[in-house]
Amino acid sequence: MATLASSASFLLSSSPSNLLPPSLSPTPRLSFSSSSCSSSLSSCLSISPSSLKYPASSRRFTGHSAFSIRASTEEKKKVLIVNTNSGGHAVIGFYFAKELLGAGHSVTILTVGDEGSDKMKKPPFNRFSEIVNDGGRTVWGDPAEVGKVIEGEAFDVVLDNNGKDLGTVRPVVDWAKSSGVKQFLYISSAGIYKPTDEPPHVEGDVVKADAGHVGVEKYIEDVFGSWAIFRPQYMLGSGNNKDCEEWFFDRIVRDRPVPIPGSGLQLTNISHVRDLSSMLTLAVEKPDAATHNIFNCVSDRAVTLDGIAKLCAQAAGRPVNIVHYDPKAVGIDAKKAFPFRNMHFYAEPRAAKEILGWHSTTSLPADLKERYDEYVKIGRDKKPIQFEIDDKILESLKVPVAV
Repeated sequence: MATLASSASFLLSSSPSNLLPPSLSPTPRLSFSSSSCSSSLSSCLSISPSSLKYPASSRRFTGHSAFSIRASTEEKKKVLIVNTNSGGHAVIGFYFAKELLGAGHSVTILTVGDEGSDKMKKPPFNRFSEIVNDGGRTVWGDPAEVGKVIEGEAFDVVLDNNGKDLGTVRPVVDWAKSSGVKQFLYISSAGIYKPTDEPPHVEGDVVKADAGHVGVEKYIEDVFGSWAIFRPQYMLGSGNNKDCEEWFFDRIVRDRPVPIPGSGLQLTNISHVRDLSSMLTLAVEKPDAATHNIFNCVSDRAVTLDGIAKLCAQAAGRPVNIVHYDPKAVGIDAKKAFPFRNMHFYAEPRAAKEILGWHSTTSLPADLKERYDEYVKIGRDKKPIQFEIDDKILESLKVPVAV
């Protein structure tokens, strides 16, 4: 024990200034795992928030916390990622796998569908060789038959980054529970929050009862002992196959007006997937802190819709002509005309900062420059693109478009 104590380091992170200070237990509990102490002299003592909870009924994250002293080791985990084969969330599994492998964990990524499908020829799937080269395993199949697909292999942690409804996720949860998986993580969505007059969304805000993700979250809470839920918003990063920032580049590089619904002052959140994967990795490495908590898996800064256009123009080194319009007056569906919600829609990662000690390491201007360089590299700036909906909007506003 003397040897262990000599290498101990105590880490206590202070509460953010805008939150109530955490409450320390009068007598912090000191506990050691016998297996940890006997197998590794690199164990260290750390003070970590172990009982911060975010009940669904609470309106706001208050920051109250009790701390306990626990022994921790550099334990390596076997992680299974059940990854979707489409949509913006697909890139989360790719980055999470690479982050885990870089930290020395073992990773298998199970992607929905068939390895030979056309979907696998697109990003991020056409970069899965990077996972294999880093020592990971890639398999394809039906998550409902996960036990057969992974051939009976045992895992410490499972992340479901696929299902949006209980029918899809339940087989994975049930299999994980029956096979002895210790921790279950789930990628939900910040889109389940009800609109609020008091933005931003924080953990504990009211959610839409009929949203599919809500039923999944509740089932995981009821079934699993150690679980954590992550709610992302818009994201970007190399390998992303969702057209959001590209929508702006398409217009800016062709000297076309950029039509934005409403005032353009609506706030949203765009996160680099590196930040999201680092948050997930902290949950794997701090399971006691993460358990029974919901995390907004987002960056820590908001951006206006006009701001996105301006930053994209900055990344491209070109001017931008922003045009605002009223979708109802023009007679178009803003969901089809614009890649972001026509409203304030952003969340803050308060729980991840307070509980996991997470912080963002990325910069939206730099991230958009990275995306623009890739945009040019694949030749999209030269491809012919039709702008039928834009033309209808601009014609209604009598805004000229250069030929």
